[in-house]
Amino acid sequence: MWAVIKFDRKNLANLKREFLNRLGTDVKFYLPKLKLTKFLNKKIYTKEILILGDYLLCFHKDFSKNSILSSLKYSKGLKYFLNDFLSSQTDIERFIKKCKNNEDQNGFLKATFFNFKNKNKYEFISGPFTNLIFMVLKENNISIDAIIGKYRITVSKKNNLFRPV
Repeated sequence: MWAVIKFDRKNLANLKREFLNRLGTDVKFYLPKLKLTKFLNKKIYTKEILILGDYLLCFHKDFSKNSILSSLKYSKGLKYFLNDFLSSQTDIERFIKKCKNNEDQNGFLKATFFNFKNKNKYEFISGPFTNLIFMVLKENNISIDAIIGKYRITVSKKNNLFRPV
């Protein structure tokens, strides 16, 4: 059973350790993340971003029991369990499957994770066009045809990440 947990970023290691101590080794944690590269002053900087922010997906077979949840309620690093995660199991599993299918060998999400809609505006969050806004004209498995201002460009999905505006 997957639970959605709001956590304190400074105490994530403590939270994981405490869950492992109390629940045993059959606990699984999942934190999908992106690797962003930015060009600044002729240097390349990389940054890891958690796409769920301060939320963590955690699996244990006994999360349906209230006694287990109340015993974990005051764990160091835990802010709270998100309500109604029991009724959202299929959605959570579908999200995790989509993330895992779109991860690279290092565990970072690839650009294929994101869905694009034609005529919508997006912003580059990595690559040479970082922070520029564009409109999608056409998309295929490898690249995106877009417009930035009055310029038409074709950009690889493999090396660039985008977000909707």
